[in-house]
Amino acid sequence: MGALGRAELEAMIEQATVDAYSDDEQLTGLFTMLQENLAVPFGTTVLGVEVTVRGIDLTRVGQIVALCVRGRVRQKIGILELPMPTPAPDGAEWIEAYRHWAG
Repeated sequence: MGALGRAELEAMIEQATVDAYSDDEQLTGLFTMLQENLAVPFGTTVLGVEVTVRGIDLTRVGQIVALCVRGRVRQKIGILELPMPTPAPDGAEWIEAYRHWAG
């Protein structure tokens, strides 16, 4: 991640938010693109512990979170705070676009 330029990120954001007028609608558009394009499940390491990202969710307070699982333990982690594995999963560029939009 981090390889996309500003123009590419802004084109992705435009694609996701083309019919969105409010911030909430834009967030929903970006969430939809993440949901459709981010290849899950994938593994990553959070605080030194291997977890599996099973999906993503949009919280009531307007945050996109990763649904992380380790055994029977479940944890939601803000997608912008989630460490990406190397190589990053397909569709991870949408996290970068979301980060650019949220910045």
